[in-house]
Amino acid sequence: MNIENYIESQYREIKPFQNYEYIGLYKGFPSNKMQEIFATAHYLFTSNYKRMNERLPTKEYGTHFWAEESRNLLLAINTIRGMQRTLKNTSYAFELDSYYEKVVTLSEEFLSTSGGSEIPPHTDKVQLYYTLPIFISKNSIELGTDENSSRNFVDLKLIGEGSYAKVFSFFDDYYNRKYVLKRAKKELNEKEIERFKQEFEQMANLSSPYIVQVYRYDDDKNEYIMEYMDISLDKFIEKNNQSLSKEDRKGIAYQILKAFRYIHSKGLLHRDISPKNILIKMYEDVKVIKVSDFGLVKVPESDLTTVNTEFKGYFNDPSLITEGFYSYNLLHETYAITRLVYYIMTGKTNTSNIKDEKLRKFVNKGLSANHTERYQSVDEIIDGIREL
Repeated sequence: MNIENYIESQYREIKPFQNYEYIGLYKGFPSNKMQEIFATAHYLFTSNYKRMNERLPTKEYGTHFWAEESRNLLLAINTIRGMQRTLKNTSYAFELDSYYEKVVTLSEEFLSTSGGSEIPPHTDKVQLYYTLPIFISKNSIELGTDENSSRNFVDLKLIGEGSYAKVFSFFDDYYNRKYVLKRAKKELNEKEIERFKQEFEQMANLSSPYIVQVYRYDDDKNEYIMEYMDISLDKFIEKNNQSLSKEDRKGIAYQILKAFRYIHSKGLLHRDISPKNILIKMYEDVKVIKVSDFGLVKVPESDLTTVNTEFKGYFNDPSLITEGFYSYNLLHETYAITRLVYYIMTGKTNTSNIKDEKLRKFVNKGLSANHTERYQSVDEIIDGIREL
C-alpha cells in the first residue's frame, strides 16, 4: 500500500469539514496532510462533544443526542480509527490521548449514523482539549506531565534496536540537552518485562560516573529515559583504531575497569560485557566512558537468574554453554573483561597469534581454562594492564 496515497484519500474524506484552529498542536507529524486531518478531526471532536455536553451528565435514564452531530462525530472517529489500523506498523503510527481513548471507545458503543443517538445512563461530561493534542505520534514522548507544567510532545528518532527494546533519542528544550528513551517491545512476556524493569532499577540504584545515568520509568508504557552518550566503544574503536596510542587505550580501559570494580562491590555481575554496551561521552578535552545495558545483570537471590537464562554475552566464556549460564560467576566476568581489554588494546576480537609477549601473557592468564589461574578480581586486571 502507498501510504501517501492512503493519507490523501483520508484527507479528501474529511476535507468538507476542514478547520485549522488546532493545527499548531500537530506540527510534529511528518506529513502536512496528516496535520490537517488531525486538526480537522480535533475540531470535530471538540465542537461535537461540546454539543453533547449540553445533554450531559445523564442520570439513570440516558438521553438523546442529535443526528447531525452524531454523524459528524462518527465521521471523525471512523477516520481516525481507520488510520490507526492502517498506519500502526509504519513511521506514521499514532495513538489517542489516554483520556480520549476511553471517551471515543464509549462513544463508539452508542453513536448512530441515522436518527440520532441514545447516550447511555450515567455518562459524564467530556473534557474538551483546546491546548492539548488528542492524537499523539507513537514516535514521540510526553514531557512535563507534573501538575505544575504544561504537556509537551517531542519527536523521537530511532537509533537502535535489540531483542527486548527499541532505543530512541530526543531533544529536551527545557534542559537544552539530548536524552535517550529505551522502550520495551510490545511482544515481551511478563517475565521479560520484569527483567527490563529490573535493568532500570539496578542502574537507578548505582551511583558512579562510569555508569550510564537513568531518570524515570513509565509503568504504563514500559519505557525509561537515560542520558545520551555520543558513541559506542565498538564504533569508536572502528573509527579511531589506527590513531589511538597505547596510553589512550589504557586510559579507556582504566575507566571501564573502575565501573566494573564498582559494580562488583555492590554484589552484582553484569553478564553482558560487549563493546556495544560500553558508551562514550565526547568532550573537547576528555572522553568519559560508561557501562550500560544491565538487562542480564545477576542479582543475589533474584528469581530472574534462572537455569534457562540465554547465553548472550558478546565476550562470554564459551564454557558457559555446557556449564549453564546460571553458573555464571566472578571468574566468568573477569574472562569477559579480559577479552574486552584485549579488544581495546588492539581493535581485534581474535585472541590467537598474539605477537606482543606481554599482551599474550595478559590474555592467556585472563582466559585460562583453569579458573584458579584467571584474574580473581578487577584489581588484578588493573595490575596486569600496568605491565603492558
